[in-house]
Amino acid sequence: EKYTLLYARGEDWYEAYDDSEAIRTLDIPLSHDDTGQLSAHIVVKPLLAVDLEAKMKQQQCLSYLTGHNLEEEASDRLGELTFTRRKLATPRTQELKKRDDLLYATEPWVTRVPIPNDMQDHPNVKLPVTLHYLSKISFSIQVDMDATPNVLLKVFQRVMANQKLYYDSSQNLVLKICGREEFLSGDYPLRDFLWVRQCLKNKQDLHVSVVPVSQLVDETVKSIDWPLIDGSTGQFSSQEDLRPEGKDLEDIFKISLWDCNRQLRVKLIGFDIPTLPNKCPQSVYVRASILYGNKVLSSVSSVSKSFADEVLWNEWFDFDVLLRDLPRGSKLSFTINASDGDNSIVNRDSNKVPNSERGKGKVLYFVNLLLIDHRSVLSQGPFTLHMWSNPDQEEEAINYQAEKLSSATNPDKADCMAISFHLDHYSVPVVLPNRFGTAGHSDSPTSSLNLTKSTASSYDSFCNASILPHYLRNVDWMNCRVVEDVHLLVETLDPEELDVTVALELLSMEFADVTVRRLAVKRLESLSNDDVLKYLLQLVQVYLLTQTCYLYLKRIGHFFFWYVRTEVAGCPYFRQRMALILEAYLLGCGQAMIDSFTKQVQAVVSLQEVAIMIKKLYPDSKDLPTAAHLKVQELLRDCDLPNEFLLPLDPRIKVGNILLDTCKVMASKKKPLWLEFCPMPSPTPSLPVGIIFKQGDDLRQDMLVLQTLAVMDSIWQEKSLDLNLIPYGCISTGHNIGMIEIVRNAVTIASIQRNHGGTTGAFRNDALFEWLKSKCPFQEIVNVERFVKSCAGYCVATYVLGIGDRHNDNIMITDQGNLFHIDFGHILGNTKHFLCVNRERVPFVLTPDFLYVMGRVKGGNSLYFQQFMDTCTQAYLSLRSHSRLLVTLFSLMLLTGIPELSAAEDMRYLRKALQEKQSEADAKEHFLKQISVCENQGWKVQANWWIHMVPNIKFGESHHQY
Repeated sequence: EKYTLLYARGEDWYEAYDDSEAIRTLDIPLSHDDTGQLSAHIVVKPLLAVDLEAKMKQQQCLSYLTGHNLEEEASDRLGELTFTRRKLATPRTQELKKRDDLLYATEPWVTRVPIPNDMQDHPNVKLPVTLHYLSKISFSIQVDMDATPNVLLKVFQRVMANQKLYYDSSQNLVLKICGREEFLSGDYPLRDFLWVRQCLKNKQDLHVSVVPVSQLVDETVKSIDWPLIDGSTGQFSSQEDLRPEGKDLEDIFKISLWDCNRQLRVKLIGFDIPTLPNKCPQSVYVRASILYGNKVLSSVSSVSKSFADEVLWNEWFDFDVLLRDLPRGSKLSFTINASDGDNSIVNRDSNKVPNSERGKGKVLYFVNLLLIDHRSVLSQGPFTLHMWSNPDQEEEAINYQAEKLSSATNPDKADCMAISFHLDHYSVPVVLPNRFGTAGHSDSPTSSLNLTKSTASSYDSFCNASILPHYLRNVDWMNCRVVEDVHLLVETLDPEELDVTVALELLSMEFADVTVRRLAVKRLESLSNDDVLKYLLQLVQVYLLTQTCYLYLKRIGHFFFWYVRTEVAGCPYFRQRMALILEAYLLGCGQAMIDSFTKQVQAVVSLQEVAIMIKKLYPDSKDLPTAAHLKVQELLRDCDLPNEFLLPLDPRIKVGNILLDTCKVMASKKKPLWLEFCPMPSPTPSLPVGIIFKQGDDLRQDMLVLQTLAVMDSIWQEKSLDLNLIPYGCISTGHNIGMIEIVRNAVTIASIQRNHGGTTGAFRNDALFEWLKSKCPFQEIVNVERFVKSCAGYCVATYVLGIGDRHNDNIMITDQGNLFHIDFGHILGNTKHFLCVNRERVPFVLTPDFLYVMGRVKGGNSLYFQQFMDTCTQAYLSLRSHSRLLVTLFSLMLLTGIPELSAAEDMRYLRKALQEKQSEADAKEHFLKQISVCENQGWKVQANWWIHMVPNIKFGESHHQY
């Protein structure tokens, strides 16, 4: 409590932090003294005085940004929360030492995907670039696509010298894209920068500002000054080191778990709850289980007793599990269940038994305890744990298998159910070793190589990446000798030889073993920034990014912040863990990022307050009065919006003041807000920035679909297949709140049809073609080709993902003919019904008006339609070769509790849609049949669209109109 024990390793000071550690279990440099004895140099220092005011101010900032105050809960110095906070300081400090502040501040947005064929008409194509320097000079040049940013800076320096214009040549200069928080930096060819590709695609010049480094924001890190902690703290050495043989009694400071050959047992004392719920069963029983990952290894149940505010058992539970075989990560689970024999839910207010609850043995409360804690020590003695109420299925915020995966207790101790029990107590700590040691392994009675002949006939087949998950699923993780052998094999594998898809699969809830997961992490640490961002949504769910340098890249860190903050807000079972990870990131991201996040959170909180107020004022009416728009403008004028902030959905876009006159409430049940902001000043004219702010919807499902569309697009781009997808920006910024990008120069198919005959416009086959022709008559061929490609891309994507509720208000088209889908509330074949009739009559949307644009009239031949079919089959077959990746990405998102992704069975739709078990020829024929079905049944879709338009016609533009 008063002193720290420090030892030097290299240039860093480390603290001997864990009370149960010994000299030999820490990586302390040892040397021989004059007598030949090994000695370790340890410095005893008083605790450093802390500036309480500065600490409190910093903690208030962290709590505001994370949405959770960890300081209130971090009381126990050796508890998991404080212990982990301290351990995370070490990798953070080490990464910060390696960080180049200039590269960090000007991190480029680049891609490794080959440049699309239509962007490189010939190898000598030149890129028009205009450079601006303060208000002194602007000039345009043509540069080669292979030129690097440094070439542009040299051209700038030469022009300034020729024009005899002064600039401070002693300062480093950087290139910033005009009007965007994006830089051209690093040794990359211009063709690899995302914004350059955007300019090429839209046939616009690239405008760049030359900025002195001194004008960049301050990236200083103001972190808590803790001594480092060895990464091995909390992990003990080998079984050999811990054996009691040959030691005096006073030298036995701990014993090995692997020497405990007795069975695990627990004494259930009882439970108590301050206030009985209104609905509860007449009698209950307690089930105690041993969990590993999402698997139940052993389970024992108590006798039933009448449910009261206090129930006592004093009953021993004996498990058929030896202590020595408990794997790291195993949990002791308690559930309180309605008794099978008498489990009717009694409403204490009315004494009525709902028929829906009869005959169900329902889990009422649950809680889990790590049997081997964060310091590798076996849990001992008495415990009282505060339990979670098991939510009804119709309730929100249900996390898939949280009752098995969470080890958190309910923070609401005053009002929640508490269960008391007692584990066997030992005179010294019982710890889990890292390994047996050479002698221990040589006489191993069991070999995993012999054990798993059915799944891997040889060591070579074990190394085959594709069967590794299958091999590991068949390992007996309850046999410590077998696990030791598996660890030895896994540690011999080269992570770089592991396929990325397999690495992601090994991070699923099926694989709880630390060594296995560490192998996967090592493989993913070599991913490019582009790929990390591509899979970030899933990596957040498996807590991968707590100790990697990826968090200290601004591009990834921005999205990481919002992904994790959303989980903190909406996921009580993992809230503390997520808040801890987010805090660790914030302590290393730099002051500029802290300031930026503060403004973004302020904007989100202010907009949420406005959205909630609007929903209260206009709760039911869809036919919103004009007063609603005036009211939202008034509320926005008075709210606490910052004058400028980065958009959470895209950190490259900074917005200024809100444009009140163009803001409105959209005619939809959740009353989303249509908002427009001033763009930041730029030498070139810019359109206002538009977003839709939603309160009341879980946007994580839309995020998952849009992320998957981006993954699909990257798969196609690798095949030089550019299908002109528009995975527009969408981000969840909290529990059931978030924002969506407004795509400019785009309208819904419904609005086009309304303008060509009102509701009957749904049956006008030529309406879409006439609209497209009117937008750009001289670019008709280009527009049709873009339409064909984008239509093919979305047909394949919506079919594979099983995206339902496809009507003419959630399919849009740009002025250039780019078709795209929005609003992904139904996925994986979960279709929408109307009057108990399935509204989804076709595999995907390919209506007569779409076919008319392609020249396919009454089944006649058409080159565009043939191109459409060829593109569809090529795109579909490309996805099939990545089916394992797509299934894995969705499987990892099971942890979120997204409503239509709530069980492993939901993966069956993906596998069936991708025809995993069929040959390529059969799969191609399968998709061509789907096109034929869509063509033949297109009139039914038109009829559905007409039905959809009838109730909406009086409201004018649909609420989906962008």
